[in-house]
Amino acid sequence: MIQINGAVSALSYAQTLYTLPVSLFGMSVSAAELPLMSSELGSESEIAEALGKRLNGGLRQIAFFVVPSVVAFLVLGDVVVAAIYQTGQFRHADVIYVWGVLAGATVGLLASTLGRLYSSTYYALRDTRTPLNFAIVRVVLTTALGYLFALVLPPHLGIEARWGAAGLTISAGIASWVEFHLLRRSLNRRIGRTGLPLDYLAKLWGSALVAAAAGWAIHRYLGDRRPIFLAIMVLLPYGAAYFALAALLGLDEARGLPRMIGRRFSKD
Repeated sequence: MIQINGAVSALSYAQTLYTLPVSLFGMSVSAAELPLMSSELGSESEIAEALGKRLNGGLRQIAFFVVPSVVAFLVLGDVVVAAIYQTGQFRHADVIYVWGVLAGATVGLLASTLGRLYSSTYYALRDTRTPLNFAIVRVVLTTALGYLFALVLPPHLGIEARWGAAGLTISAGIASWVEFHLLRRSLNRRIGRTGLPLDYLAKLWGSALVAAAAGWAIHRYLGDRRPIFLAIMVLLPYGAAYFALAALLGLDEARGLPRMIGRRFSKD
């Protein structure tokens, strides 16, 4: 058996999974909104109002998909990692290690994706300096916290040194939340209050956690199976349950998805 060659390999495996929701939801929505935000015309107050509406709508879209991604990585991450990587000499112990590093990365996943849309809003305002300054703050904070969490704390807490890799991802997540807070606070001063309503977030997290509990129960019932088969039997019901619960709670994003898919197929 060949073990994962250190923390660098584990970070690489986890990073591949972590960047999927960032790219699919955070970067795609931000890229789509930027030209629309940049084309807004009118007085300063009219532009601010229009940008706020587009920003809030984009935040809802991102959160609707990223929140269940976070919960899936946290609760069902072993299923996800095993389905993609566990084969040949990549064993179950390696899956658990990568899962731990991936779970650390979820700390800042929502903040990182939402922050990209805030940065796009600044770009629409022809302001590139502000998001750059806050990005520098994030990098410096990630470096300082990474040293603390990865090298200083593990031996003091009696944790194996290799788990410092999870400390690195956690530190990056905390720094992402700081950057997100700075971006939102500064932008709110310019265009008015923005952000996700607490009741909307509560419905998202509630739907994802209940659906994850169902997926976890299926996982426990099935036990050890082939990774691909287990992923199909666990992750598909998880996703279906999440969308169903979100629709029952009246979330427009869940109710509008079948119509969007229907229009897509009708065009094809």
